Amino acid sequence: MRIVKIISVLALLAVISACQSNKATTTEAQRINNAFKLFERAQQSMLSGNFRTAVQYLERLDSLYPFGAYSHQAQLNLIYSYYRLNDYASGIASADRFIRQNPRHKDLEYAYYMKGLINFSSETGFSKDLFSAPLAERDASTARQAFDDFAELIRLFPNSKYARDAQKRMLFLRNRLAEYELHVANYYMKREAYQAAASRAKYVVDHYPKTPSVPYALQMLVVAYDLLELPELAENSRRVLLLNFPDFNG
Repeated sequence: MRIVKIISVLALLAVISACQSNKATTTEAQRINNAFKLFERAQQSMLSGNFRTAVQYLERLDSLYPFGAYSHQAQLNLIYSYYRLNDYASGIASADRFIRQNPRHKDLEYAYYMKGLINFSSETGFSKDLFSAPLAERDASTARQAFDDFAELIRLFPNSKYARDAQKRMLFLRNRLAEYELHVANYYMKREAYQAAASRAKYVVDHYPKTPSVPYALQMLVVAYDLLELPELAENSRRVLLLNFPDFNG
């Protein structure tokens, strides 16, 4: 009789265990299905150009299922959706988070590229063209950050499919940074701070040697050194200008 009771208890425990196992399996299947539905709705929203709705689905997916099968792609889609909404701060934060949490992910280069692209777009955005000062006169910190982002992409992934586009944008940014330095140098010249002006102009020549700003910087060096009564430096700058830009007429 005792043996029968033991067998009955064991059978009951087995049934309970099986029920719990089935329940756990069902719950996991439901989680995967719910995550898929959110991901699919986000994808459909992105395809239709409704990025605000896509962000809502992706943020919910990232919050509820941060380690699920769709989490990495959801995070990458979130970066892109923020970019399309011109929500640059959120896009940068999401890209930084992906880079930090997924240092070996196969799409890591995309996160680096998007970070540079978002900073680039923030620098050259449409609204800035309408309402801000000319590009050369604006603070260049965002342009410098975008340049550094693209440079880091190329350093880490020299054969990346995004490298060529990054290089083209870096060329634009180099010209932009040189123009900004020249603008600051002009500012100092107008205020008769000739030493500061010469320092900025020399920075353009030394750090942005192949940009259109170089002959203007050399010309400024000639004038600034003359005013500072440094004839040897003024003459050296004049010779470099004539040698490299014989047709320049600034």
